[in-house]
Amino acid sequence: MDYLKYMVETDDPKALLEELMTAYGKEVWNYAYSITRKWDMADDISQEVFIKVYRHIHAFRRDASVKTWLLTITRNTAIDFQRSAFLRKVTLSDWLEERGENRSVEQESMEKWAMSEMWDMVLQLPAKYREAIILFAHHQLSMKEMADVLGVTEGTVKSRLFHARQKLAKMKEQSEHGPK
Repeated sequence: MDYLKYMVETDDPKALLEELMTAYGKEVWNYAYSITRKWDMADDISQEVFIKVYRHIHAFRRDASVKTWLLTITRNTAIDFQRSAFLRKVTLSDWLEERGENRSVEQESMEKWAMSEMWDMVLQLPAKYREAIILFAHHQLSMKEMADVLGVTEGTVKSRLFHARQKLAKMKEQSEHGPK
C-alpha cells in the first residue's frame, strides 16, 4: 500500500483515514488484542489509534511503511492503556462479570479462532516473545520493521524470535506428550 505514502499529502484527511481503517483496521485490532488479550480493550485501543492517526496524519514519516507506523502507534497505545488506572478497573470488572453474557456472534467466532491450540500457546508466551512472533508470523513484518515497532535492534528481534520458537516448540511437545 505504498500509494498511501503519496496520499498523505492529500487535502482530505478523512478520506485517507477511511482508506487506512479499511486496509489496516483488522490488523490494528488483532495486534491490540494480542498485546492485551481483552476484546473490549482491543476495541478501545483500535479506536484510539485511528483518532491519533487522524490528528497526526501529516506526521507520517515516509521512510517507514504505513503498516509499521500503525503497528507502532498500536503498541504504544496498548502499553499506555495497560499502565493506566483504566486497566485495573477493566480487569476487576472482567473478573466480577460473568462470562458469556451479551456476546455477539462475531465475538464467539473470533473466540473460537483465538482459542486454537497454537494461538493459545502464542498468547502464553512472555510479552516480548509474543509480540515478536505475532509481528513476524501474523503481520509479516521484516526484521527492520519489527525492530522499529518494538524500539529494539534487529539482533534483539532475531533473539526474541529464536527464543519464542524454542518456547513454542517446547509447549507443543508438552501438549502432545503431556508434562514430564
